[in-house]
Amino acid sequence: MRAIGIVSGQNGWEQALSTASPEGRSTLSDVATLAGVSLATASKALRGQPRVGPATRERVLQAAQQLAYQPNHAAQSLVLGRSRTIGLITSDLQGRFSTPILVGAEDALGRHSTSVLLSNARGDADLEREHVQTLLSRNVDGLIVVNAETNPRPSLALSSPVPVVYAYAPSTDAEDASVTCDNRGAGRLAVEHLLALGRRRIALIGGARSYAASRDRAAGARQALKAAGLAPCGSVRFGDWSEAWGRQAMQHLLEEDAEVDAVVCQSDQIARGCLDVLHFAGRRVPEDVAVIGHDNWDVIAEGTQPGLTSIDNECEQIGRRAAAMLVEAMGGAAHHGVELVPCRLVPRGSTAPA
Repeated sequence: MRAIGIVSGQNGWEQALSTASPEGRSTLSDVATLAGVSLATASKALRGQPRVGPATRERVLQAAQQLAYQPNHAAQSLVLGRSRTIGLITSDLQGRFSTPILVGAEDALGRHSTSVLLSNARGDADLEREHVQTLLSRNVDGLIVVNAETNPRPSLALSSPVPVVYAYAPSTDAEDASVTCDNRGAGRLAVEHLLALGRRRIALIGGARSYAASRDRAAGARQALKAAGLAPCGSVRFGDWSEAWGRQAMQHLLEEDAEVDAVVCQSDQIARGCLDVLHFAGRRVPEDVAVIGHDNWDVIAEGTQPGLTSIDNECEQIGRRAAAMLVEAMGGAAHHGVELVPCRLVPRGSTAPA
């Protein structure tokens, strides 16, 4: 039986891993020997570190697979002083946005053999603080904090050296690292898609004005219309994120300007309400009026007739990027400010050339 000793010096990681496995289990030393490389090179190759040539990395990976090598995470934790776990705290009760963010984060962290501990703060600041303390007591290596909306949120202002990345809702502190979707770009993307289809009388139906997402999407849409020498068709209305609001706003829009040939809705739920009114009014979609939603919520977008063209927030990509930023911060390369992930248009039957 081999034991782990106290390790110091530049090659401490490799020494620990080469002697930390029980009899009958392949060690890093075995992998290095089979691949014909040093312990340091084998370690760097398996951890995806730079300065290892592609051919050498492939040789090490093949040797590890041939030997069924599994890293000894306990040894790694002792050497690095890390738990190889991170905490993810969400305030998204329904999981509409936090679940794909979690999936993306787990995908990215899995490559670093890091696990995720999930806590739900339920939108309660006191409970969030409790979860933070609990996760810190478990020696997590970092935290990802997710909110259900993109409105900026207060910083945790931790005195702990553990890095934090804010996902979806950016921190109000410019020194913090945050990543969210580009809502202004999403507004431009929706309008540019409709313009490319030959639509010119484009209306905007917003969500709740108190949400930064509503204001940013409207600003981006107006920017794209202005660049084309156009203005929104009818007045831009803000309400909430419901189907009922979509029906009400669309009804008022038709009464105000019946010549509208496209509508940008700031959520798929609003868009479904909008479609109800258009069908009732005898307006064909997309022949007479093209409709775009936002969120790419498949339950709605794939369930409407016709299918709803929608803007995807790319939440999984936000999760992957948040995890990557956290790993980099844990390695000493901290990020600051807000990074925007571009949204993606998902075309379906509700939009077509005029």
